[in-house]
Amino acid sequence: MEIWDEETESDVSTVGIYTLPEMEFPFASLDEVTSEIRRVASEIINRDKFPVFLGGEHSITGPIVAAMAQKYSGLSVLQIDAHADLRDHYMGTPHSHACAMRRALEYARATQVGIRSLSPEEAAAAPTLPTEIFYDHNMRNEENWIERVVDSLGETVYITVDVDGLDPAIMPATGTPEPGGLSWYEALALLRRVIESRNVVGCDVVELAPIPGMVAPNFLCSKLIYKILSYKFAEQIRK
Repeated sequence: MEIWDEETESDVSTVGIYTLPEMEFPFASLDEVTSEIRRVASEIINRDKFPVFLGGEHSITGPIVAAMAQKYSGLSVLQIDAHADLRDHYMGTPHSHACAMRRALEYARATQVGIRSLSPEEAAAAPTLPTEIFYDHNMRNEENWIERVVDSLGETVYITVDVDGLDPAIMPATGTPEPGGLSWYEALALLRRVIESRNVVGCDVVELAPIPGMVAPNFLCSKLIYKILSYKFAEQIRK
């Protein structure tokens, strides 16, 4: 992947990108796993870095948001996803990927974009929760839907991107693909507008499930992360 971003006319790698080794989880329970994720996330956040967390599955987001909210009061979360992830428990645990946003909402309010799959339980719970949902089937009915998303967010924002929020035509390599979703340029337009108008303090990209012999989805995820960093730091580079 080339490191020059033609859209922002910048090379964000000059800011300095450091990759930590993959976390290890020699634990007996998911409670211990989530506690360790929160601990490590807090260490990074408290060093005033801009963290990009990579899943794995979406269950990492809850403890990361908990750590973020401890540092940033009034935090809100932008979720790009096909699934609402609002179950309170799933398959006997509150820490499932299907509960990711329910756990995050314990610490921050959310805006959920591209949603097109949820259970009756989630549909019933959603109006009672501190979240605003932009459903994929009708969110584009208003030309200014991106501005509506931005307006729904607080000043300080954490972004979580489940790659199944994208159209499976460009992102088939995920465990639970759904028809519909954001195109590449819709996702970029939304992310750029949010990053330029809000204080985005970190992000995660989750749920890539590589398909042997198909490298395009892997490159898409790499490019998406690089785009987010370019939007965040391009102005700093040009100063």
